[in-house]
Amino acid sequence: MNNFKKLLLSSVLLASTTAVMAQGAKNIRINEVLTNNTASIQDEYGQREAWIELENTSFTTYNIRGMYFTTDRSVLDPNMSVPERIKRMSVIPNGDPRTQIGGRQHLVFFCNSNPAQGKLHLSLTVPMSEPVWIGFYNGNAEELIDSVSVPAMAADQSYARHGNQWSIKSPENVTAGIENFIKTDETKDAKLKREDPYGIGITLLAMGIVFFCLALLFVFFWVFGLIMRHLDTAKKVVHTQPIKTVTKTVEVTHDIAHTTGNILQDGLGKKGIDKEVYIAVISMAMKQYQDDVHDVESGIITIKPQRTGWSDEGSQMTHFSTPVIPTSHNAPNIPTTPEIR
Repeated sequence: MNNFKKLLLSSVLLASTTAVMAQGAKNIRINEVLTNNTASIQDEYGQREAWIELENTSFTTYNIRGMYFTTDRSVLDPNMSVPERIKRMSVIPNGDPRTQIGGRQHLVFFCNSNPAQGKLHLSLTVPMSEPVWIGFYNGNAEELIDSVSVPAMAADQSYARHGNQWSIKSPENVTAGIENFIKTDETKDAKLKREDPYGIGITLLAMGIVFFCLALLFVFFWVFGLIMRHLDTAKKVVHTQPIKTVTKTVEVTHDIAHTTGNILQDGLGKKGIDKEVYIAVISMAMKQYQDDVHDVESGIITIKPQRTGWSDEGSQMTHFSTPVIPTSHNAPNIPTTPEIR
């Protein structure tokens, strides 16, 4: 059962990957063809050969290596085997980074050439002055991606696509490797209408600008709120007791300094007063105040009673008492004065 699930999952992934690749391949199309090249572009060796231009109509990069060109209509036979069909085609080789066609980009292949001269040289046979059918196949050699029937043309004329329409271009208007039908006198509105006939691009651009502005406003107000919260916290810290204590200390120090100045002026105005004594005393007082050594006095005098014994009458009258006279056993009882203690 587990093997069945794995097989099913693999089949789904393979099918989805194939569908994505097929969708990407359909964005590649034949854009312009020149069969009789006498004054058009040259290859790396200075030779002028027939060429085919491909265009990536999407905005993503797609690699076209392993795909096929053909000018043999017999490959349209659905009963033809894949190996037999490949024999009638010219493959786009691997190993050249230029086969990675970027979004809205173009790539030119030279025909009737020797593939040994370069990755963009194909052995595809293209007649010079005769009509020719050109097919562009996917890497499986079964799926026809695009095709065009090129009419016979004069030297250096090209057959170019404009939307879904094809037309012959004069030699001075041939645009190998770039977009077709570029005019120097074309207005921006006309170019925009030509490039975006349904307004999809301008709609996406407008929505993107709106969302960007909203995101910018969100960031601005978020930062502004963060700053305001920090300001509130700073205000609370300023009004706390430690800050008030420091402020009070500064005020008291200012008062002491002012009083010190007055004392110095009074002392220096009199003879016999040593100013160093004043300075030392005042400095000591300020030092004690800063170190919290000086007592914090309330200004209220409190008198507490203390027993010293000086008012004890009993203890002071003992030396005035009458002494006790000893008597014999036969003596009569004589009253005596009691002792005061």
